Amino acid sequence: MPSVPQLLQFFQAHPYLFAMLGVAVALFVANEVFGALTAGARMSPLEAVRLMNDREAVVVDVRPTADFKKGHLLNAVSLPVAKIDEQAGTLAKDKSKPVLVYCALGGSAIEAAKQLRKAGYTEVYPLRGGLNGWISANLPITAK
Repeated sequence: MPSVPQLLQFFQAHPYLFAMLGVAVALFVANEVFGALTAGARMSPLEAVRLMNDREAVVVDVRPTADFKKGHLLNAVSLPVAKIDEQAGTLAKDKSKPVLVYCALGGSAIEAAKQLRKAGYTEVYPLRGGLNGWISANLPITAK
């Protein structure tokens, strides 16, 4: 274990390295805070499974149709981000029903959630980490 004087010497020898580390941490924190403030609650994959099972959420894949055909969550509906405004009304008759929105990484789902809320859906949750987060949690996908 390095001693305190050794750590201080390392810090003094590499100020740009520590400045970049500080910037990276600040950007990460800012991204998380911005996402929480603008997108509402983002759901982890395990929370999403609970929502799908307990409350029969509508699952919306906002990736391009070609990506949807390669693999998606079970019972998901393909609705690319570009078509949300014109087809949002076709998702559910009851707009108070929960909607789980996902994309590949989670960024597009946040924008899609905003559009769906604007269309009148009251409970819209982006999936944290998108499809990649879902797969990382060892949850199943289907290509059917």
